Amino acid sequence: MQDKYRRKLQKTLHSLIADFTTKKVVTIIIGALICSFGIHNIHQRTAITEGGVFGLMLLLEHWFDISPAYITPILDLSCYLIAFKFLGKDFIKTSIFSTLCISLCYKLWEAMPYMLPDLTNYPIVASILGALCVGIGVGLVVRCNGSLGGDDALALTISKVTGVKISSAYLFTDVTVLVLSLSYIPVMRIIYSLITVTISSNVIDFIKNIRLKEKSFHQTNTE
Repeated sequence: MQDKYRRKLQKTLHSLIADFTTKKVVTIIIGALICSFGIHNIHQRTAITEGGVFGLMLLLEHWFDISPAYITPILDLSCYLIAFKFLGKDFIKTSIFSTLCISLCYKLWEAMPYMLPDLTNYPIVASILGALCVGIGVGLVVRCNGSLGGDDALALTISKVTGVKISSAYLFTDVTVLVLSLSYIPVMRIIYSLITVTISSNVIDFIKNIRLKEKSFHQTNTE
């Protein structure tokens, strides 16, 4: 009986980790490090927020003084429940691992001194640099068929169901959160935030399309 349960457990564990190659795990960790670095060192200090779950966690942190490291998993898991039907089991497995990575990485940056100068007086620079960090970080994880946040899962679900570009789906969820963020962020900062989400959503779209072009290139060569 014990052997039966042991084999069943081994089979279950194997199915859970089967898709996690070394390259995939490393890529997700790098994406989480880059993304959380930008949020902590740029967005949080300059009050230039992100949209989606990232922006929502900063909103909740401001009003309720709860660390994003704790807020993120709750918000993400809620969105993953919505996305499960449309994006599949493998996507959800990868995204849960990614969510844990972003929380741990954020905790890492929180435990260290800020690594960039305060860009509060240079909002356009902060907008662009923050957008690049988030866009590249999230884009790397999307390449691995996962997401770094529930808003990514939500945007990918919207894109899959409606057929709109991922960048358009991101903008829809981001702008919704930016409107709520007017409760604590001045209008001019929200404008800079809009610049950030526009750039980051297009960077994510660009990186994802690179993956699709690579697949198309390899398929053509194989044929």
